[in-house]
Amino acid sequence: MWTVKDILGTITKYRQDRGWTEYQLAERSGLPQSTISSWYRKNMVPTVPSLEKICAAFGITLSQLFAEGEQAVSLTEAQRQLLARWSRLTEDQQAAVFALIDHM
Repeated sequence: MWTVKDILGTITKYRQDRGWTEYQLAERSGLPQSTISSWYRKNMVPTVPSLEKICAAFGITLSQLFAEGEQAVSLTEAQRQLLARWSRLTEDQQAAVFALIDHM
């Protein structure tokens, strides 16, 4: 069973792995920063729609967010690094990378 701390801790880990501030997560998820901050201040569980927005910002699924340990998604170190760098790109930069890959 998941606890509030686990969900918020997981969100924090994904955010920190990408080098994002709470503000950057808010921008990328479309959620107000005050909402994200209040989860931590009030030890609240985010709603499912909010979690879906957070997952979309991270480029993961809800099941990946709730999965325990490394068994949910097994990535090589190079794949982890690529994902972390990808997550820092703007939408325009991501589109440029897709265009480059399609051209190859």
